[in-house]
Amino acid sequence: MTTFFNGIFDKSTTTSASLGLGSFLICIAVSLAIGFFLALAYSYKSRHTGSFILTVALIPSIVCVVIMMVNGNIGAGIAVAGAFSLVRFRSVPGTAKEIATIFLAMGTGLITGMGYLGYAVIFALILGCLMVAFNILIIGKTDNSPYVLRIMVPEDLNYTDLFEEPLDKYTASHSLTAVKTANMGSLYRLTYEIQLKKDHSEKELIDSLRERNGNLEIGISRGETQMAEL
Repeated sequence: MTTFFNGIFDKSTTTSASLGLGSFLICIAVSLAIGFFLALAYSYKSRHTGSFILTVALIPSIVCVVIMMVNGNIGAGIAVAGAFSLVRFRSVPGTAKEIATIFLAMGTGLITGMGYLGYAVIFALILGCLMVAFNILIIGKTDNSPYVLRIMVPEDLNYTDLFEEPLDKYTASHSLTAVKTANMGSLYRLTYEIQLKKDHSEKELIDSLRERNGNLEIGISRGETQMAEL
């Protein structure tokens, strides 16, 4: 058991002097196994895209190889750090959970790249299980993300307090977040952020609003309707 937590490169001061094909393949295999485990843990009862799951699965092995190649070479390490920093400017902002998962995958890849496979497995198991538990206990049972309500109204309609009564009746909270012209200025698009009451449905709210906007277009969607990919 003690040997499992020893670094496979501990017998030498530099990775390049002791890195053989067997050690290289073992580190890659462990990194891939950890990556796929973290990908499964992240995706369990959580909204995700296929490309992000693939990224999480492959990041540990990529970081592992990089660390194995540059360990002990300060110049190469600085160059790789600069190259990784450029990736930030080629990706869209992600959620806090996505960013944490990326750092978790990179951390496990760094540990395996240094040769400490046992610690990498334990680290991934602890954080992965915590992620699954969080998805089950919190995300899987409660969904407090707000709805986005979009209402089209004619340009000559005074909408200031027109929708307050149905919104007060069917929503726990609501706020007007944006007003935009549409259809060459003949219509206004009102955007609200709302929280529906538990005992009412979206259809009831829409039917009530249609009576006040001349039966024009009304849409309700989750706050994160388009999932941005890192």
